[in-house]
Amino acid sequence: MSNLKNFYREIPPLSPLDSFLVFDRIKDTFDFPVHYHPEFEINFILNGKGVRRVVGDNIEEIDDVELALIGPNLYHGWELNKCSSKQIHEITIQFHNDLFPESMLSRRIMGPIKDMFNRSIHGILFSKKIAEELTPRLIKISKLDGMDYFLEITSILYDLANSRNQRLLSTYTVDYAIFDDYDKMKLVYEYVQKNFAEKISLEDVSRVASMTSISFNRFIKKRTGKTFVNYINDIRIGYAARWLVEKDLSISEIAFKSGFNNIANFNRSFKSIKKRTPSQYREDFSGLKRIL
Repeated sequence: MSNLKNFYREIPPLSPLDSFLVFDRIKDTFDFPVHYHPEFEINFILNGKGVRRVVGDNIEEIDDVELALIGPNLYHGWELNKCSSKQIHEITIQFHNDLFPESMLSRRIMGPIKDMFNRSIHGILFSKKIAEELTPRLIKISKLDGMDYFLEITSILYDLANSRNQRLLSTYTVDYAIFDDYDKMKLVYEYVQKNFAEKISLEDVSRVASMTSISFNRFIKKRTGKTFVNYINDIRIGYAARWLVEKDLSISEIAFKSGFNNIANFNRSFKSIKKRTPSQYREDFSGLKRIL
């Protein structure tokens, strides 16, 4: 089994108050490293014949159209490989792993979706037939808003769950033993989410977790694979990335708004985490659509 620490941990620009994020873009390459995140992800690719897909321990070349569901913390990525298309259409939908609570998933009508979510820990590849059938609806998603947006994605999830000829991709699954101490981590996460724009000291967060600074340093490293400073910066950069594509603010304004008091430090941290400069990110992800 591979160790998640060997892969890039993405923090999508998805706040606790959001439901879904949709990235809809035309591109000619894939330059994002193999990564993982706790959010579910639906990934649709059109005109991508020859692209290489990596999901867990499964590596395959894709056809001209494909649709996959990636479960929480399963590492994945797409590489250009043999694809020569300059018009690759990629639509990525991300949503929190607790968007649909157990109380909802336990309802009879949600049974197929619950089962699909359970199987998604391996990654699910849907048939070419359902991918082609859903193409017009997926392309239309980023043009919807409000409740129409929420209901349409939920409807697509239901249709996917009931579709035929689904295939599990990876024999590898996430070792959830690495996600122990959930309650303490949740307290830390909520505190950082609330205070990321201000100065946050190691002592402050250690108190929130009811731990000494030394114990907390070990705890955060074990839980995230990152130092305390890097973890805070990940959260800040996540918000900055979101604002770069949502708000008409200068890069320096976004840097200070997200908790950095030095623009050079912000630029350096952003490129280290997102593998592109803030201006490149703003251009690459201009197709972002946010709900709630």
